[in-house]
Amino acid sequence: MKESARPFRILFLCTGNSARSVFGEYLIRRVAPVAFESFSAGSDPKGEVHPMTLRVLSEIHKIDASDAESKSWDRFREDGTIFDFVITVCDHARETCPVWPGQPVIAHWGSMDPAAVEGTEEEVFDAFKKVSIEIRRRVELFASLPFEKLDRLRLEQLTKEIGESKEALA
Repeated sequence: MKESARPFRILFLCTGNSARSVFGEYLIRRVAPVAFESFSAGSDPKGEVHPMTLRVLSEIHKIDASDAESKSWDRFREDGTIFDFVITVCDHARETCPVWPGQPVIAHWGSMDPAAVEGTEEEVFDAFKKVSIEIRRRVELFASLPFEKLDRLRLEQLTKEIGESKEALA
């Protein structure tokens, strides 16, 4: 993909935009802050980011995400934001993902929903931590791609493979 004068715009989508998509948004900011301008949204936003998401980002990844918000993907559709990449991180978002203008590379990097885990606070924390590490690994693999050397078709293929890779789950 041609190197652009601006950072690539990447959108992480989930249903509630309270955990997985927020992890994607903030972890890529940490991993590749110059290369990407990141966003997250949901098809049916919860209205607030899950407190455990903020705790894991802070304690495990040393990221202050106090400005994170749970918002609808309609916000970006209505203002016509053009994305280079749209990554769904839950199956529901994948199934209901709208068509985005500008022909972004679209891929699915599904992860279990840590907000659905029930148990002790420690068990819930561990579930959020596990998912955040999985998403971070995928983001690291993605950010390491040689974007300037890849045509769009190959870049799309590699981006999709990251979501299917067992390496990301190791």
